[in-house]
Amino acid sequence: MSESQYFKFTNSVLIAPLVAVLLIWTVFWLELRLQTNFNDYGIFPKTLSGLRGIVLSPLIHGSVEHLYNNTIPLAVLMAALFYFYRNNAFKVLVTGILLSGFITWAIGRPSYHIGASGVIYFLVSFIFFKGIVTKYYRLIALSLVVVFIYGSMLWYIFPVKDGISWEGHLGGFMTGLLLAFLVRSKMPSPKKYDWEKEDYNEEEDAFLKHFDENGNFIESSEEEITAESNKVNIRYHFRETPTDKKTE
Repeated sequence: MSESQYFKFTNSVLIAPLVAVLLIWTVFWLELRLQTNFNDYGIFPKTLSGLRGIVLSPLIHGSVEHLYNNTIPLAVLMAALFYFYRNNAFKVLVTGILLSGFITWAIGRPSYHIGASGVIYFLVSFIFFKGIVTKYYRLIALSLVVVFIYGSMLWYIFPVKDGISWEGHLGGFMTGLLLAFLVRSKMPSPKKYDWEKEDYNEEEDAFLKHFDENGNFIESSEEEITAESNKVNIRYHFRETPTDKKTE
């Protein structure tokens, strides 16, 4: 697979982030419209009813500020996922949501855990570590960009601030790290130059013809260049005419 085939823009790069953003904003609008609170549908650790929050909690947010803070990172990171890892993007996303949610359910405090921040931490972790694992220069560059922009989020996988679900952040971070090693992703074949190919012939290389066997540059004289450029090739095409035919 070539680079042009692997790094190819598709509709999913725009559609997936757009759907995610519309979902979380629609759920928040419904809360305001219905004058209700969906927090009870979040993850409540170690309870059967809390298991439904594994799927529903990323859609629920406690305030406009909470929602806004998650919107831009979610859109940017999902676009990056579907562009750079489009062959595995959907599988990685679904697995990441379920696994990170389950980890939160297993280790979390007895409280409702809501918000898409767990998914964001999972995406940051996966994109960063996957780029390092693949050792492909473009994906490594993406990893560096991600860690430059979102590296400060690392502190919030620890209980440094009250009211924040550090368990959800930690669950997302662990999930991304795990999937980066488990998910197989076919990388584009590196571009090979002419001298790297098996059928390469030094004697036919136009560039090497300008050097002698000792590596000294051979400069073509102006007369040779002029003669070569002024050389005219004449081709004759013989066509038999009726008058050339013999008559009996």
